[in-house]
Amino acid sequence: MAADPVFADTSFFFALVARRDRSHAAARGALEKLTRARRPILTTDYVIDETLTLTKVRADPATADSLWARIEGSPSVRLEFVGPERFSRAVQFFRRHADHGYSFTDCTSVVLMQELALTDVLTTDPRFAAAGLRPLLPVG
Repeated sequence: MAADPVFADTSFFFALVARRDRSHAAARGALEKLTRARRPILTTDYVIDETLTLTKVRADPATADSLWARIEGSPSVRLEFVGPERFSRAVQFFRRHADHGYSFTDCTSVVLMQELALTDVLTTDPRFAAAGLRPLLPVG
């Protein structure tokens, strides 16, 4: 029986490459633990977009490119595309929860996690816990 996937958010990927990020050690530790447990990591094209843009701006283009190469080349990372149906459900979620401060990318992530019955998320964003999900990194 395969281990349940864990969803990875932008804050996890950025913390992996940003050594000065306060969650850097926690992100590396979580990745090592997941690797030992053979739990696959799932993310979306929207999270990748957000991550690479953030990394390019806050670090540099070379770090963003290196991060993408690591993600793209990893056999344990699975990329899901949001697509039209998930996009439509994310719009509905975004509108229903307008008072929560979710980014649209967060909404696409929550919709996908609900669809796939995932609860564990690699994130430091407390809004995922507010959506009933379980962050695996310290939130704040």
